[in-house]
Amino acid sequence: MLINFNDYPKTDDIYAGANGGKIAILINNEVYMLKLPIHAQKNLNMIYSDSFISEYLGSQIFNMLGIDAQETILGTYTYHGKELFCVACKDFTYPSYELKDFASLKNTIINSETGGYGTDINEVIETIISQDFIDKKELLDYFWDIFVVDAFIGNWDRHNANWGFLFNKTTKEKKIAPIFDCASSLYPQADDKMIKERIMISKAEILDRIYKIPTSALYQNGHRINFYDFLISHKYKECDEAIRRIVPKINLIEINQLIDDCPGCSTIKKDFLKKMLSLRKTLILDKAMQSIKK
Repeated sequence: MLINFNDYPKTDDIYAGANGGKIAILINNEVYMLKLPIHAQKNLNMIYSDSFISEYLGSQIFNMLGIDAQETILGTYTYHGKELFCVACKDFTYPSYELKDFASLKNTIINSETGGYGTDINEVIETIISQDFIDKKELLDYFWDIFVVDAFIGNWDRHNANWGFLFNKTTKEKKIAPIFDCASSLYPQADDKMIKERIMISKAEILDRIYKIPTSALYQNGHRINFYDFLISHKYKECDEAIRRIVPKINLIEINQLIDDCPGCSTIKKDFLKKMLSLRKTLILDKAMQSIKK
């Protein structure tokens, strides 16, 4: 069921970041960040992407697989007289934590031209094993778990600024932050027309979106990492261990039910997502699992 976010009061909290406007609202005495579609602000008559669905479902799937993710709620918000579909994300920093992204940590470890925002995988791993902010093994396992789940849901934008840590200035407590910003997963730009008239009628179009796109936001040898090629290369034993941890937890029946119950998502998009996730599991993750066993 979609809720009407206009029924909830705004707060004075402010949020940075790209990809649309962000409004702070109060739901049941908890602060949520309401993410407005970016295209809706530029042109209210323009069709915008399904990133609100991707944010919602991506976070839910991470939670299903045992990786703590932000709480998300789907609803509508009337903006300049036009009703928009939106997602509200619970502010997990409230009331006493600060979010420190991985880029900030990398800045203290790596001396490179790209600084904290460079996503070369070897620099990322070097940062993880060199830092003393969080337990090294815990952070390395977490990184690879995220990578495998992102491969499953097709997240092409897990850069160094959209994962990180929570820090309490008063108590000095440090911990890994819940997963956030899954808006670039699950093919957000594929609308019903594209799905029906282009993708689902072509095996080549479907396989292109399994094996070629999306790619990871991470780079190796100057190129964005191809999820399939990387996972079957078995170059990093810690990645193989994450595959062993994550793949057995994927329950497509439960995930399909989650998608079927998703408010604001069309039947065409639901069927598309269920098919693509099934194929991504079978053709990418299951193959990587099988090749590990061999």
